[in-house]
Amino acid sequence: MSKSSFLRLGFVALSVLAASTGGKAMGQDGAHCAGVAATVEFACHTWTEIAADVKSGTTTVIIPVGGTEQSGPYIAVGKHDVRAQVLADTIARDVGHALVAPVVAYVPEGSTSPRTSHMRFPGTISVPPSVFEGLLRAAAESFRVQGFTTVVLIGDHGGYQASMAHVAAELNRAWKGQAHVLYIRDYYEVVPTRYADALRAQGHGSEVGLHAELSDTSLMLAVDPSLVRQEALRAAPKPGTAEGVYGGDPRRATAELGQIGTNMQVQTAVAAIQSFNRSHP
Repeated sequence: MSKSSFLRLGFVALSVLAASTGGKAMGQDGAHCAGVAATVEFACHTWTEIAADVKSGTTTVIIPVGGTEQSGPYIAVGKHDVRAQVLADTIARDVGHALVAPVVAYVPEGSTSPRTSHMRFPGTISVPPSVFEGLLRAAAESFRVQGFTTVVLIGDHGGYQASMAHVAAELNRAWKGQAHVLYIRDYYEVVPTRYADALRAQGHGSEVGLHAELSDTSLMLAVDPSLVRQEALRAAPKPGTAEGVYGGDPRRATAELGQIGTNMQVQTAVAAIQSFNRSHP
């Protein structure tokens, strides 16, 4: 095929695409950089806007850590990524003068040979802990050299919390007061403790488990119900470990129950950042 023929075919294909979308750019109807995301997400700003933000006092940046893993048959594998990004946006808005980095979606989720933990299921992506820690260090350093003085780490999954704590301690030693890393473990810990207790107090004790059960599913419904296969879930028999649900029962999950937990997570993180900023002016 000649170059001119190839270009003509390309033009035709683009014309067909434009016609099928009503002349709109792909994704225009569901623009990502809208609402809270437009004001706080790093990815939604130009470099000049970020430079101006830092100059005017926006020196806190949140790195939300998610993870791509199986969460049973009824929750999409992007669960942790979506929750971490959305809640981080809310936290940044409530704290003020803070931006949110792109979510870290590649985290330790088990071995690939032999396949262990969540890597036993399709849909999971895993990286070694050393790679994960290296990524966090490099990202945090990228923010430090741009003028951010407080780098906040929050993680939506329990498996890498120790790695996050290790990176925070290491960088705080290396930076020697030039900047700080604030690792908020309580952002995650509130889910299996205070939130689980709140669900038990409402009579859901037997439905609370460890993974993809009532609390996990409710949290997802509160943040983005499109990631939950609700119709299939309501009609399903109680799922178990073979299906990737570890303890409990997700079938009576609701967004209202999930809102209890997301409120706890947001309030815990906001209080921790505000307290830290007061003590590190």
